[in-house]
Order: sequence, then structure tokens, then C-alpha cells
Amino acid sequence: DHYHRYWDDIRLMRRLNLGAYRFSIAWSRIIPDGTGPVNHAGIGFYDRLVDALLEAGIEPFVTLYHWDLPAALQTSGGWAARDTAHAFARYAETVARALGDRVRLWSTHNEPWVASFVGHLFGEHAPGITDLSTALQAAHHILLSHGLAVPAIRAHAQSGAQVGIVHNLEWVEPAPCGPGAAGGGAAGDLVPDGAGPGHFKDCDVAAARRHDGAFNRWFLDPVFRGEYPSEMVEFYGENGPEVVAGDLEAISVPIDYLGINYYTRRIIADDQSESGGFLKARKVSFPFVPHAAFEQWEVAPEGLYRLLLRVANEYGSPPIFVTENGTPLDDTLSGDRVHDPARIDYMARHIAAVWMAIDAGVDVRGYFVWSLMDNLEWNLGRTKRFGLVYTDFESQQRVIKDSGRWYATAAETNRLVMTIT
Repeated sequence: DHYHRYWDDIRLMRRLNLGAYRFSIAWSRIIPDGTGPVNHAGIGFYDRLVDALLEAGIEPFVTLYHWDLPAALQTSGGWAARDTAHAFARYAETVARALGDRVRLWSTHNEPWVASFVGHLFGEHAPGITDLSTALQAAHHILLSHGLAVPAIRAHAQSGAQVGIVHNLEWVEPAPCGPGAAGGGAAGDLVPDGAGPGHFKDCDVAAARRHDGAFNRWFLDPVFRGEYPSEMVEFYGENGPEVVAGDLEAISVPIDYLGINYYTRRIIADDQSESGGFLKARKVSFPFVPHAAFEQWEVAPEGLYRLLLRVANEYGSPPIFVTENGTPLDDTLSGDRVHDPARIDYMARHIAAVWMAIDAGVDVRGYFVWSLMDNLEWNLGRTKRFGLVYTDFESQQRVIKDSGRWYATAAETNRLVMTIT
């Protein structure tokens, strides 16, 4: 109920010493049918929210698309239709006209991989399609809409505004061989330092490259290099997207920063069976590694450190915001406290990884926890709690968790502390 309680939530943000608040705008609130009249009452809420944040000394960080496509556009083809990219550019311009005089930080999309692959290949999110060629076409049009929206935002935003895109990225490694196993050593840039010949099987190295190509490089390369990774184009073959002349030039319009959402690393092995899916690969999970209570995510802060260095080294050292990082826990309210030491440990380790990356020369401009409060986690509903603030979904009571208290001190002092006040 953030719509009605945003002032109370901003007071919570101040208690947490937050310097910025990253939030998403709902396209369907602004232009309900996607292309028609503007709903000024919808814009009015975000107008009030931005003013209230600025009054509280908190920087608004606007995301224009977080997977909520107006239903009318889906009826006419959704992201698989090229017209949707142009409709998005008009929506972006509409919001920039309304808020651009006060909002400095803009991102076009949050996690295009999820909107395209999870929604159009795995069928777990809307629109529930399970087709590889549709997923790839949707991904291309989402990236195209980003490229079309960037100049539209800049035309109406304040001088010095920063426009970027947010990708969910993973650190990917091939599964290691056991002692004495036969394997090759040509693992390329995915092999950890110190791995010698025989440490990896060639087939697992190739599988890791495919996973990295589909998950990371398919979305980074067009934005920063104006091209799709050639081996993935060959791998997808006739399932690949239709790319019109000028599309890649539009997608690779210079951006001011890259947002990275990081939760886990992936260890990948070759799997040519039916269970290997479209990539003919499987994820390897080690039982001796800590895991989050979600999809067997390994808790791997070193993966964030390596990922930040890799992006800097391979994509021209762009300014970076870590736009999401966090972990779900089975939080319970005990009296007026929520004890979640595992989340504190998770944040401390990942923030330390960011600090190490900065120390190594990576241009990281900010770090955002996912999430401010427990909320609706899409197809998982309210079963997973990520927040620094506990939400009682029946009463809508908010309670700052121990992790929130810890984070407030860390944000205020810019230091990692291990005590809770």
C-alpha cells in the first residue's frame, strides 16, 4: 500500500539514513492502454512522491519498466511486436516531461532478461509464453526500446541527468573436474585464477560460455558494442531475432551508467540430455556452500567482486550502480523485533566485495539493497521476504528489522560494523 503510505515509508527511509530511493513507475498507470491518452492522476502520484523524497533529502532513482506491460499492448503482440518499442519511447518521454525537472537518475529497464526469457521462454512470468524465438525477439525489442528512450529522456530531463539500464548479471564458472579427471585448460575469461590444465572439461567450459552468452553477454554486448555475441547468434540460428538496419546503432546509444543486479554465481556443467534445456547445460550446486532460501542461490560475494572487475575490464569501465543485492529469509516478528543475522552477514560480505572492487579501480557510484520492505515478489507472491523493513501484510504495519538497524549505521558512517543498535 505504498501508494497511500508513501510519506510514512519516506520517514522509514530517513530512519535508515538512505541517500537515494530506487523505485519503478508503472506504465499502465501513466498510459493505461499503452498508446492512448495519458492518465494524469497516475502521474500525479509519482509527482508527489518525487517532491516528498526531495523534501526529505533523498535522491529519487526512477526505473521506467519493471515488467508491467499494459495488457492492451500484449493483446497486440507485446514485446514480440516492434511497435511496442516505439510505444515505450513515447511513454518514457511522457514521464520525463513530467518529472525531468527534478529527477536526475533514470533507468529505462529493470532486468530485460527476466522480461524476455522468464516471461517468453520459461513461461513463469507474464505473458506465460514458452517459445525461444519469441523470447529472443522480445529481448531485442526491449533493448531497442531502451535505445529509443534514452534520447527521449535526455531531451526533457534536467541538465546533468544520468540515463542507464539495469541488467541482472551472474558470475559464471564451469564446473570443476574431480581429481584425476581428463579435461582441457582453455576455459577463457570464465576460469578462476590459478586453475591449471585438467581442472575443467572442455564441454563444461563450452556450456559455461553458452550460459554466460545467454544470460550476460546477450544483453551487455548490444548496449556497449552494438552487436550480439557472434557464437550465440550462431547457436540460436533460425531462432534468432529479426534485426532491422539501424537497430543496433540505436541500442548502443551511449549511456551514463550501468545498473547491475547481483544475487548469485552460477557453476555450469554440460548436459546434452533433454533436462539440459535450450542451452544444453545444467547448474551445479555444492551442498557445502551457504545458500539463500530461493532457487538454490549460492551466497557468493566473491562473484560480485569478480563480476564488477569483469564488466569494467571488458566494457570500457562504465560508471556502475549495484542496483539490487539482497537475500530472502523466513523472517518472523518477535515482539517488536525481527532478528535476521543472516541478512546482516550477507550484506556485510557483499558490501565488502563492492569496496574491494572500488579499491581495484572499478567506478561504482552506489549500492542499493533489495529491498526496502517486504513486498509482492511477482510469481512468488508474499512467500519471500527480502526487506530491511518487515511488512505485516494484513495490518500493513512496518517494523524495521535488525538488518535495517545495521544498515542505517553502515549508511550513516560509510563503514561496516558488526553491532546492532
